[in-house]
Amino acid sequence: MLIESMTRQASIELLKRARVARLGYVHDGQPYIVPMLFAYNVDYLYSFSTEGQKIAWMRADPRVCVEVDDLVTSQEWETVIVLGRFEELPPTEENETLISYAHALIQRRPVWWEPGFVKTIVDGKERPLETLYFRIRIDQISGRRGTPG
Repeated sequence: MLIESMTRQASIELLKRARVARLGYVHDGQPYIVPMLFAYNVDYLYSFSTEGQKIAWMRADPRVCVEVDDLVTSQEWETVIVLGRFEELPPTEENETLISYAHALIQRRPVWWEPGFVKTIVDGKERPLETLYFRIRIDQISGRRGTPG
């Protein structure tokens, strides 16, 4: 197998076609990672959630890492790592257009609203279903590709 670097454009192409990413963030020195449905558009990854640990921790420290991969076989794959910053899109008048834009991008994906907007019970309490849109500003992007050979 041969492993090589991907160009920025090849990395962006993977972000455009991928549906699920792994979102990493840190709170008080403790790293945490969760799956995230997203859509890419011009140096941002757009997503949504409901209030919870992920949003609280990213508000406290907006530095995040996102990993996306396309695994065809053990010797044929692509992986992209994004280092960026969480940007909340609160439901304000000035964000109305941006939230509509984010919603339009995300809803192009199949079952776009799951799992972020389904009934969730944590520690015996039902989480409120109030949609919160956010985006990750891409500061750095890098990719690797494995090919047979």
